[in-house]
Amino acid sequence: MKYFRKAVFLFLLIALLILENTVFAIADSKIHIKNENTVVSVSAPVELNITARSAILMEASTGTVLYDKNSNEKVSPASITKIMTLLLIFDSLDSGRITLEDEVVTSEHAKSMGGSQVFLEVGEIQTVETLIKCIVVASGNDASVAMAEYIAGSEAEFVKMMNERANGLGMKNTHFEDCCGLTDSDNHYSSAHDVAIMSRELITKYPQIKNYSGIWMENIVHVTNKGSEEFGLANTNKLLKQYEYATGLKTGSTSKAKYCVSATATKNDVEMIAVIMAAPDYKVRFSEAKILLEYGFNTCEIYKDAESEYVWELNVNGGKKEKITAVPVNQFSYICKDGEKPSDISKEVLLPEEINSPVEKGDKVGEIVYKLNGKEIGKTDIIANEGVEKADYIFNLLRVIGKSML
Repeated sequence: MKYFRKAVFLFLLIALLILENTVFAIADSKIHIKNENTVVSVSAPVELNITARSAILMEASTGTVLYDKNSNEKVSPASITKIMTLLLIFDSLDSGRITLEDEVVTSEHAKSMGGSQVFLEVGEIQTVETLIKCIVVASGNDASVAMAEYIAGSEAEFVKMMNERANGLGMKNTHFEDCCGLTDSDNHYSSAHDVAIMSRELITKYPQIKNYSGIWMENIVHVTNKGSEEFGLANTNKLLKQYEYATGLKTGSTSKAKYCVSATATKNDVEMIAVIMAAPDYKVRFSEAKILLEYGFNTCEIYKDAESEYVWELNVNGGKKEKITAVPVNQFSYICKDGEKPSDISKEVLLPEEINSPVEKGDKVGEIVYKLNGKEIGKTDIIANEGVEKADYIFNLLRVIGKSML
């Protein structure tokens, strides 16, 4: 019996060594996924007679540009600036730095803002959620500054964050000097294209913004040492009443910027962003935004792959776990235009039967390739949904012994 046990142990040890040094044909990929703000440009096939100085139409899920007029020209953005302010507010909410219930105290600097305001008093306390409504619905400059100071300590520090975020999004023709767009500084500028980029980031990363941008009218309550008083917020975006598919997003106007709007709308699961900059009057900005949105909805269909909800199971060689799950890194979308149909799109899932350890969560393990009438139109990476450490000799030995006992 003693010699038999030694023989079994020797056999298992040899099997372990063979297992450890086996060369597998399918290699493990170590590519980590980064979120890219990819924008695909498409020349507009027709003239839409847009009279505004610059304009752009973008499909939100893919970033496809469907219409462009001087969209990279630097112009004054007026209160459309607040889209970036809102983006940083929702970034802070998402990170847990602030909550919707947090109470914000109005400073003298915030109260001193002119232009559009909700008439906050020095020392007045409002929740973050109330101030978001004041910014989105009524375009309150005082509310914007109050939130900037609450998040960054001062408006100046918040503006630095705004410019850093803009740089990170690839907004090459944008520079901010304040958080609300009230300034007349020539060094405060953006472009229709950049406005579309930050609008897209806001509505796709934080779709809950539409819970606020869709508000037509709502009351808030001022509580000061003078007592309590209701104040009505009325949305500056008249498209909410003029266009049934409108969902937001932000208007802006000054004597320098003229009339601007970043208009968002959703129809048949397609989401569009129409940006109008420097329109001659407030009616034109809305009518021309509507022209762009209708053009987009009438000429495009969207393909969205339901594969994004799938989970695959992969075998792992040489790991402390024998299987892991894998998921698509994001949902693939494609805008069909010029007679293209979603039904013409095919896909192929490329996954190995087995991958080698170690594996880190987020490692690329495969991909989905999409083709339109046989021509590749895009890919989506499939990533490990969990990590696996490489098993050492002792771990593998114990595993082999354990299996032999079954």
